Amino acid sequence: MSIEKFSVEKVLSVQRWTNTLFSFTMTRPAHFKFTAGQFARIGLKVGDELVVRAYSIVSSPFDETLEFFSIVVPDGAFTSNLQHLQVGDELYLEKIPYGFLTLTRYQLPLPQDLWLLATGTGLAPFVSMLQDFDTWSKYQHIYLVYSVRTASELAYVERIQEIAQTFGEGHTGFKFVPIVTRDPQAVLHDRLPILIENGALEQAVGCQLNPATSHVMLCGNPQMVEDTKEALKARGLTMNRRGEGNIAVENYW
Repeated sequence: MSIEKFSVEKVLSVQRWTNTLFSFTMTRPAHFKFTAGQFARIGLKVGDELVVRAYSIVSSPFDETLEFFSIVVPDGAFTSNLQHLQVGDELYLEKIPYGFLTLTRYQLPLPQDLWLLATGTGLAPFVSMLQDFDTWSKYQHIYLVYSVRTASELAYVERIQEIAQTFGEGHTGFKFVPIVTRDPQAVLHDRLPILIENGALEQAVGCQLNPATSHVMLCGNPQMVEDTKEALKARGLTMNRRGEGNIAVENYW
């Protein structure tokens, strides 16, 4: 892989949510422009090798820094090293962003209700979208649904509330819906596909999934994405292709 494709950036902060979840910010070069929902490719030197992985961007497209949300993969060539990040460390950033999990992909149906369905670090692109005023002006209703295994993994909750107050000031159609799958006492604790199949998710937000009005974005665990896609299709929603359809997912590679 050509090192010329990358710029060298510095780590500015590290926040550790749990033993396996952390966020970090890094410098953002002036040339790096992206659309909310896109991902970056970040490189780390492991010995003489540059190991590169894709990370959705948490930051607003207008922020001066770049923020990312990561899980530690046991024995992973990348995250087992990345988890030890310290302020001042150097990372490699590929000079162009990637990805099509952006609101610009939707042409029909017209914007009305937006469903952002995430597991784990799949929350990242949705936090970015919610830091764009265009998202709030386009949609009458926005539902951010965040599924984790345990309550300790509910990262960014305070930040989401702050974003809703700042960017969504005067917007009455936003709802944040946490799901904790390993806590039977949680209000919602089933997997997303089940909550769609049995109608519990729609009951929780007070709105129905509708092929004529709903834009649904999925990001996170690949099995969740696949199973949720099928549950949505069974409800009459269709994959978004060439700008038309309801369901959008990210393909990192």
